[in-house]
Amino acid sequence: MSPKRRLGKKLIKAFLPILLTIVLAVGISLGLIVYGVTRPPRSPYLVTKESFSQISGQASKVTDQFWMNRDGTQARGWLLRGFEGAPGVILLHRYGTDRSWLFNLGVKLNETTNFTILWPDLRGHGLDPPVKWTSFGVREGDDVLAAVDFLRSVKTSNGEQYVSDELGIYGVELGAFAALKGAQSQSNILALVLDSVPDSSDDLVQSAVKADIGVSHELIERLVRQSLRAYFLGNFQNTNACEVANSFTNRRILLLSGPEVTDLRDSTNALSKCFPASVNLEMTTDLPLTGYNLPSATGEQGERYDRRVIDFFDKYLRH
Repeated sequence: MSPKRRLGKKLIKAFLPILLTIVLAVGISLGLIVYGVTRPPRSPYLVTKESFSQISGQASKVTDQFWMNRDGTQARGWLLRGFEGAPGVILLHRYGTDRSWLFNLGVKLNETTNFTILWPDLRGHGLDPPVKWTSFGVREGDDVLAAVDFLRSVKTSNGEQYVSDELGIYGVELGAFAALKGAQSQSNILALVLDSVPDSSDDLVQSAVKADIGVSHELIERLVRQSLRAYFLGNFQNTNACEVANSFTNRRILLLSGPEVTDLRDSTNALSKCFPASVNLEMTTDLPLTGYNLPSATGEQGERYDRRVIDFFDKYLRH
């Protein structure tokens, strides 16, 4: 064996353990990031139906509900009944929060319109969730359909359908993305309020990774996305919001956003160009406050925002 070949073998033997250590470290790091972002941060609910009942009598009528998602997993939420035969509205929170972030908005909506309100916890969210992980909108669109199925299953004392066929959905960020996907195949979802809508599932992942590790780096985000696809056994599809919006017809849609979430405001503005002409579209993307940080609002700011949302649903869902 030539001296060069012997030297080459020695170098390989010397550096192979180092290389394997680096690969192992990268793999473990990616695994921890994937595990972390698919299990959003959880904290106690900002408000509960019991604590809020001291402010509003309507909150005392809120009930805990459980139903099955279309993949066989369990879902849960709060339900506040309106008038029999009135429309229903589903409120969907953003990534990393929970149903309690939209509790005040839902109670106000019910008090003003007498619509039935459903607040689901998106999968992986809320305290001790029955499904421990989020899929960044891949499964959440079907979960919205399961929530619609649940509303249709609510009965009056006479065994009739409690909620009318006309439904509305409000969603923020992940919730808005899930609402868009779910409503795509449900023509009876007549009105949608979508706040700070991301471009795609990959954009949701990118935002979650940045929040988890504190930096934004293209290579890391690309590796995490590939790792997510492996984690979900190839079932992680990067759905594009614009493609979904292009399939809509004859809906009433309100797009909202503001400068507090610059990237999401840009993607929401871009989404507005994707809906066909048959969609009745309204848009405001210069709000000083959006649903993204709604619980941190002052009374006046929050009231103006809530009123815009409530008036939209009241206009387009009321018989």
